[in-house]
Amino acid sequence: MPASETTQRVAVAAVGIPLAMAAVYAGRWVLGALLTLIAVIAALEFARMAARKEGHPIRLLAAGGAAGFILLATLFPAGGAAGAGFAGWTALLVLVAATAAIWTRGVTGQPLLAISTTVFGAIYTGGLLAYGLFLRHLPGLQDPWHGTALLFAPVLLTWVSDTSAYFAGRQWGRRKLIPRVSPGKTVEGSVGALVGSVIAAAAYATLLSRFPTYRISLPEAIGFGLLVSVAAQVGDLAESLLKRDAGFKDSGALLPGHGGALDRFDSLLFTLPIAYTFFRYLVRSGA
Repeated sequence: MPASETTQRVAVAAVGIPLAMAAVYAGRWVLGALLTLIAVIAALEFARMAARKEGHPIRLLAAGGAAGFILLATLFPAGGAAGAGFAGWTALLVLVAATAAIWTRGVTGQPLLAISTTVFGAIYTGGLLAYGLFLRHLPGLQDPWHGTALLFAPVLLTWVSDTSAYFAGRQWGRRKLIPRVSPGKTVEGSVGALVGSVIAAAAYATLLSRFPTYRISLPEAIGFGLLVSVAAQVGDLAESLLKRDAGFKDSGALLPGHGGALDRFDSLLFTLPIAYTFFRYLVRSGA
């Protein structure tokens, strides 16, 4: 990685990490505002890639749909997707997209692809990012530091997984994982990501043990580390697949040295729902 790119990444991290921590600690509307911004930008990036493939999504509707998912999660963070009304919002989004396509796309404007990419783009970005709010406000949480610790569990493990894959791949990488999708990823790097995430999850379990609810045992921590690493790698590969299909190197240029919003948060789109499901339904909260 060039020195200038490394400097840019460090500078973005130095500013972004404290801001992210403050937003997560504040929760609800502050966190919702941050996630809305990310979701809207990510949805527009997705729409730009889809347009390259003649999908012709309705961009403003995709961005508005993504923001709507975050707004619902902000209004009803403790109820999960069902309590926040995600099913109804998705149905409304389909109806509005189909109606809008009649006048904005017509028969010759690829209406089938336009409707599909509009709805999918909103769900893929805002619908999945909204799980950050659900995780931060799990039922029974009273201490904001507890919610912050829970939300940063998948964030930290995703970063560890990515970093471990990078260094393990550079040191021992020989066999390509899926070269047609991501030529740089290796089997050895993928295994390194799994090992790094498991170790980090086991260590993070000691932090969670300081709180009264949503504690995890060592076997649960190992399982959680494996789940997050697999989800992070699949999320990264999925976005790489979409970019390669559309002919993009980066989804955008939001963050210097990091690419676009999708480039930066592609793994979290998968790990946040996994983490929420794990803590909400598999861990005894005592709440």
